[in-house]
Amino acid sequence: MTIQHENKPKGLYPASGNVVGTERRLALNDDILMSIEKPVRYIGGEYNSVMKDPSKVSVRFAMCFPDVYEIGMSHLGIQILYDMFNSMEDVWCERVYSPWVDLDAVMRERHIPLFALESQDSVKDFDFLGITLQYEMCYTNVLQVLDLAQIPLNAMERGEDCPIVIGGGPCSYNPEPLADFFDIFYIGEGETRYRELLDLYKECRDQNLGRVEFLRRAAKLPGMYVPRFYDVTYKEDGTIERFFPLEEGIPETVCKEIVMDVTDTYYPTKPVIPFIKVTQDRVVLEIQRGCIRGCRFCQAGQLYRPVRERDVETLKKYAIEMLENTGYEEISLSSLSSSDYSKLPELVDFLIEECSKRHVNISLPSLRIDAFSLDVMSKVQDVKKSSLTFAPEAGSQRLRNVINKGLTEEAILKGAALAFEGGWTRVKLYFMLGLPTETEEDIRGIAELSNKIAATYFETVPKERRAGGRVQIVASTSFFVPKPFTPFQWAPQCTKEEFLDKAYLTRTAISEQLNQKSIKYNWHEADASVMEGVLARGDRKLCKVIRKVYEKGGFYDAWGEYYDNDRWLESMEECGLSVSLYTHRERPLDEIFPWDFIDCGVTKEFLKREWEKAKREEISENCKQKCQGCGAARFGGGICFELR
Repeated sequence: MTIQHENKPKGLYPASGNVVGTERRLALNDDILMSIEKPVRYIGGEYNSVMKDPSKVSVRFAMCFPDVYEIGMSHLGIQILYDMFNSMEDVWCERVYSPWVDLDAVMRERHIPLFALESQDSVKDFDFLGITLQYEMCYTNVLQVLDLAQIPLNAMERGEDCPIVIGGGPCSYNPEPLADFFDIFYIGEGETRYRELLDLYKECRDQNLGRVEFLRRAAKLPGMYVPRFYDVTYKEDGTIERFFPLEEGIPETVCKEIVMDVTDTYYPTKPVIPFIKVTQDRVVLEIQRGCIRGCRFCQAGQLYRPVRERDVETLKKYAIEMLENTGYEEISLSSLSSSDYSKLPELVDFLIEECSKRHVNISLPSLRIDAFSLDVMSKVQDVKKSSLTFAPEAGSQRLRNVINKGLTEEAILKGAALAFEGGWTRVKLYFMLGLPTETEEDIRGIAELSNKIAATYFETVPKERRAGGRVQIVASTSFFVPKPFTPFQWAPQCTKEEFLDKAYLTRTAISEQLNQKSIKYNWHEADASVMEGVLARGDRKLCKVIRKVYEKGGFYDAWGEYYDNDRWLESMEECGLSVSLYTHRERPLDEIFPWDFIDCGVTKEFLKREWEKAKREEISENCKQKCQGCGAARFGGGICFELR
């Protein structure tokens, strides 16, 4: 049954999705829509959105990205799941995003429940509320979504009239800081197990077995973690003593779900087209999953192993279909490392030919800056060259070896010289501060490398070709956050003060360089990075902290203007927890981590070996050069077998 919102206008509004002639009432009246910023965030009806008759489906699924519309609409994972669910005749999947702060205040004042965009129906009336967890600082927004939907925050307090709240995405690989708030976490890639889960839900509902029995049975499905059926005990020092299932038949370990054939699976060739400009306002073509590189700080590079490529002919077909189905004027390749896609030259040649006919731009992120990449970019970019991006991550070769970056200074400078010869005059450099074993010399190396790149411009480009312009080097530093399932999960994280000292040293070192006028320096906020570190490697005790922060008015913590560090520190103190326990200590190799019950495909022994190699400043070859025995070969496909 649909709740009749008291604030709905009298008029009916056509839905422009896939069902012609369907009509619905908007959840917000005209007065509200006219009083808030970007009202089109909330009205739905976008081109390619899916409208179904609710009386003809048996499962309704609200898919939520807990951030503002423009961010959530840019997320490929949700687009894939939206396409997958709506391809099922008995399921209608709709979208939900966090209301911006202006509408949030109105909804609370007028008691308007959170609604889905397509039908404008209350989220609480749905069977499932799926929430993707992409970054730790969105955790308070999860509580905002639940609260506005009038769903009890604590999963144990939900009754039969509440949807099943299920979480997924990269942060679900350590679900414990959010364990109190979710009924289920889906661990891994969403294409594999949802049909089985939905069928189980329908079966339990038809037999009136109730919520708890459904969750009990769901906990026995591969990839499903149901927190209510697990418990944890702690040692005196606050670390975990034991993590265990509470009932017989509940698995001790949850193994990630993975799609081995990424070609023959779901892909949104008719993505929803937003009414307003969003972060990724273009066709997105996912060319592969996983990464061969093995950077020791990178969580995604471990979670999505093994590397699996999409067939190039299928990608060509998708590209044409998506351009025709959207009208977008740009297409972008999506991958952790696009240069490593084996059929990249063939795909790029095809796209250049097709896109030039259609006057469509091509965006090629995640490319290594080499002769091939620069040749491609010179073909696809306008005469006025935009900036090029390098990600050395560390200023010295020693530290790049520690993090297994696989990028030498020689390669960086050679790439810069090729770029300058090709007409580029602006280079962006990305580094991290606070990496394990970092020294003052490594930090000064950031300034020195930036200076060398600027000098390369003056050495490479004759005065008569500089057109009166100066080369621009933009060096940006973020602060290192150790993440689960990486070799650095045992590493200490710097304090806020240490981070700021490192940023100050970087700025000072840049000011001492000969080409300082050509170098601009940016750095991130330190306090939020420390709190991100707490949440990334936290345990169930942090559920109380997150709830306290939210109850004190905290949400949109991923947005600098709304993040309040004092609110977090006060909440930590009120819960009797210390930041240093979670972040500032090196963890012993035998410590039990909150996420150890999850099998992500790479073994803990492999990660330990990489941690020890990092301390010895030893590099590991990438997957194409030599198998490192990470454990991902057990999945029986991908790059692990292609090179045999």
